[in-house]
Order: sequence, then C-alpha cells, then structure tokens
Amino acid sequence: MARKAGLVTMRNRRQNLRTDLSMEDPWRVFRIMAEFVDGFDVLSKIGPAVTIFGSARLKNTSPIYKAAEKTAYLLAKEGYAILTGGGPGIMEAGNKGAMRAEGESVGLNIDLPFEQVPNRFTTTLINFHYFFCRKVMFLKYASAFVIFPGGYGTLDEFTESITLIQTKRMEGFPVILYGSEYWKGFLTWLKDVVLRHHCIDAIDLDIFRVVDNPEDVVAVVKKFYDDRRKANNKNVKKS
Repeated sequence: MARKAGLVTMRNRRQNLRTDLSMEDPWRVFRIMAEFVDGFDVLSKIGPAVTIFGSARLKNTSPIYKAAEKTAYLLAKEGYAILTGGGPGIMEAGNKGAMRAEGESVGLNIDLPFEQVPNRFTTTLINFHYFFCRKVMFLKYASAFVIFPGGYGTLDEFTESITLIQTKRMEGFPVILYGSEYWKGFLTWLKDVVLRHHCIDAIDLDIFRVVDNPEDVVAVVKKFYDDRRKANNKNVKKS
C-alpha cells in the first residue's frame, strides 16, 4: 500500500513538473525574443565593430590588459566600434581603450549567479540573461574577433567562431589569437594531436592568426578587408 502511494506521489510530482514547464516555456520564448530585438535594434546602428574577448580575472596591472587596451584604442582610431562582454579584466581594457580613442565602446553584459558588474568604460551597455543571445550579437555585428588570453568562456567564443567559419555557416572574417606564448600549448595540441588524428584538416589551421602586438592586430584586420575590396572590384570589372 505504501509502495502504491509512493508511486502515485511520484507521478503527481512529474505531472506538476510538466505543467510548470509548459507554463514557463512560452514566457521564456518571449524573453529570448526581447533580448534579440533589443540587441538587433541597438547594435545595427553602431557600424563596423571588432569584438575583443579575454579573461575577466586579469588586473589592470597585467601586460595583457595593457595590450588589450592599446589594441582597442588603435582599432577605434581606425573607425571600429569595440564590442566586449562588458565586465572586468580584458573586457574592461577593451572598453577603456575604445573610450580613450573617443570611439564607440559597447558592453554586452551577462547576468551571472555571482553578478558580473559592468565596467565603467562603455558608451553603450546591453544586459543579457541568455548566453546564446549574447553570442549571436558578438558574431552578427563583428568584423573581426580578437582573442586575448582567457579561460573556458574565451575558449568557447574562439572555438565557436572558427567552427562556424569551418562549416561555412558564416562568411570568413579575421579571428586573431593574441599572445603566442599563452596559446602555444593549445596550438601544439591542435597540430600534433587533433590534426594527426584527422579530426581537422590542415587548412582549418588557417582560419585564425596568432599575433604578439597591437599593431599587428590592426594590420591583419586592415589587410583582410583591403584584400576583399580588391577582389570585389576585380569581380565587378570582369562582369
């Protein structure tokens, strides 16, 4: 008898959970839609942009922080808006460099359990609840990605971008790893393990570039778009 009552109670709990989810999911869809609409509305007006990723844990005394700030400054001087995750560390450095250059400094902040506090160097701040909505904004409005040293989140953004390019889900654009010493072990693993096991092709290693100073970041981005313009002009003349 007790076993039967226990089974009934468990079935009731499952039914209640299904009912709760069926009521919650439609409202979640509306919240997701709202995040996309707000992001598209704001970011469609900023013009060409470069997204800068990197660790939230690096302090403003770090050489990497200073390199990110200088990189953002130089890119902003070239007319690019700077997109970051809006938080501390490398994100702050990117926004700070953009603001110092009097450029557009955008932070796409994320709500986290430990509460990521937006940095004070953004001219435009958008808050997101869903990581995947935020990721779409980074990708859709970026003319280039610059990946500074970071942890899991940084690796996630890097690998997702090169996967989308590799699988032709999006058009190629500059994806730049900053700091050869930091990324050395990861690159060795890709070449000596992943490639050797035929999990990628050799050409997939050409999707991204590795640089060691801010000026080279700017040079890579400029060359990519100069080459694309020349190719487009040639195609127009041929036609």
